[in-house]
Amino acid sequence: MNPSKPRTDDRTYVEQFTPTDLMTLRSELLQSGVDSFQAAEIVTNFLSGRGYGVSHHEARAAASRIEVPGCTAAHIQAELERVALAM
Repeated sequence: MNPSKPRTDDRTYVEQFTPTDLMTLRSELLQSGVDSFQAAEIVTNFLSGRGYGVSHHEARAAASRIEVPGCTAAHIQAELERVALAM
C-alpha cells in the first residue's frame, strides 16, 4: 500500500477489540463443535454486534484461520480487520 494515498475501502477503520473479547470468540469457535457455516455465523454475530458487516464467505475463511492451534489475539485482530466492513 502506498502511504501517501489514504485507503478508501470500508476496512480502513476497524477498532481494536480487547484481547479478552478476541480470545472469547476463539474459545466459542473451538468449543461449539459447529461446522464451517455455523462458525461463520459466530464470526458474523461478533462483528455485527460491534457495528461491522462481513461477507459469509470471508467469515468462513476467518473462522477457519482463527481456529488454528497457537492463534493469538493479535492474529485474530488481524483476521477481523481483514474481513470487517464498516456499516
